[in-house]
Amino acid sequence: MQGELKMFKVITLIVATILFTGCMSESAPKSQTMVKQPAPMFQTVQPEQATLVQDAEHKHSCARCGMNLVKFYKTSHTAIYNDKPIQYCSLHCLAEHLSEGVELKNPKVVDVTTLKLLPVLDVYYVVGSSMKGTMTRVSKYAFGTLSEAQKFQEQYGGKIMDFNGALEVAKEDF
Repeated sequence: MQGELKMFKVITLIVATILFTGCMSESAPKSQTMVKQPAPMFQTVQPEQATLVQDAEHKHSCARCGMNLVKFYKTSHTAIYNDKPIQYCSLHCLAEHLSEGVELKNPKVVDVTTLKLLPVLDVYYVVGSSMKGTMTRVSKYAFGTLSEAQKFQEQYGGKIMDFNGALEVAKEDF
């Protein structure tokens, strides 16, 4: 009887050890495993890097579609409409507004390299790169210098064109 009791205790101890270590080995990696964060979108910048031109109430939202301007900053365009600054998440939204026959003054675009707003007529657009676009399947990114546009094009493809060419491609979305 004492032998059976000893054997029962040994078996119970072995089972408890197996269960305990099994639970530990299952849960330990989970707590040590890093949750994989999605890669940040190419268009996105840190809030302090974005120049937002609209009034406080609508400062962070595209004037046309309402998308977040910081999230889609690298495709952002601005203009003066009815004597007030207005900002779009993309050339698509600017083109949509222009299609209504409105007059926009001083249109600018974000230079992907410097994140500064530059006049749209002074930049080089890379259209149709492998980088995802904003509000379109055909991406359109602007660069203040031809050399920066060419570097981007070498890495991601696309065609270099001026604002008018990029605008014509944007109009094809409608």
